[in-house]
Amino acid sequence: MAKDVEVVEPAAGEFSAKDYHDPPPAPLFDAKELGQWSFYRALIAEFIATLLFLYITVLTVIGYKSQSDPAKNADAACGGVGILGIAWAFGGMIFILVYCTAGISGGHINPAVTFGLFLGRKVSLIRALGYMIAQCLGAICGCGLVKGFQKAYYSRYGGGANELADGYSTGTGLGAEIIGTFVLVYTVFSATDPKRNARDSHVPVLAPLPIGFAVFMVHLATIPITGTGINPARSFGAAVIYNEEKAWDDQWIFWVGPFIGAAIAAFYHQFILRAAAIKALGSFRSNA
Repeated sequence: MAKDVEVVEPAAGEFSAKDYHDPPPAPLFDAKELGQWSFYRALIAEFIATLLFLYITVLTVIGYKSQSDPAKNADAACGGVGILGIAWAFGGMIFILVYCTAGISGGHINPAVTFGLFLGRKVSLIRALGYMIAQCLGAICGCGLVKGFQKAYYSRYGGGANELADGYSTGTGLGAEIIGTFVLVYTVFSATDPKRNARDSHVPVLAPLPIGFAVFMVHLATIPITGTGINPARSFGAAVIYNEEKAWDDQWIFWVGPFIGAAIAAFYHQFILRAAAIKALGSFRSNA
């Protein structure tokens, strides 16, 4: 007669290392990608997604400013979608576009996200640079479409360009962009973490949803300060088509801030929360 074997269930929240293995980091240089159709398909997906993102969101911004213009609308205080509606437009479009493109390109749609994932060794340098170029070109084309359809209102209402608002210092604007991008990129790392997905498989998480909500919440907080960049392609595309001095003078804020925020988020998630540095040190000792 076989002996009874006691099965010990893991405690709540407990996760065995044998149940999960980290995927290998992406190579720094992977020239083979340049000969693969999947790479160019991903670039096209990033280009089109960023184009659509800028088209919808900048149209929303210009439409709101037009509807709330006292010169056109006597009841301007109640006109337009308001800051809440603009934030929903940005967050909602990110949710939709990340959902549509995640299986093709990863759904970055943002050079800061791409930069953070590159630092986290999720994408190669070649793919990261390709994505950033595609995103910037898509943003320019998206804003170009807006200007083509709304030429009468485009320049009058600022072209959706990001600028530091009056009354705020450069340091405040830069800090807002750093913190806002940290929130976004930290959410991207958390929502797409394969270890978390394996451990918490009983709690289904649709990754685009928290990412879209992160964009929504950051816009609510920082629209009054910088108009909310947290996406260098979004700020660059609008500045190129609007092409006014103020937008270009403040442009560096919308590159330096997001890249610093993305780098901090990548370091925090990979080396603090996931303890990559400790794992690397342990592996080094075991091989000594």
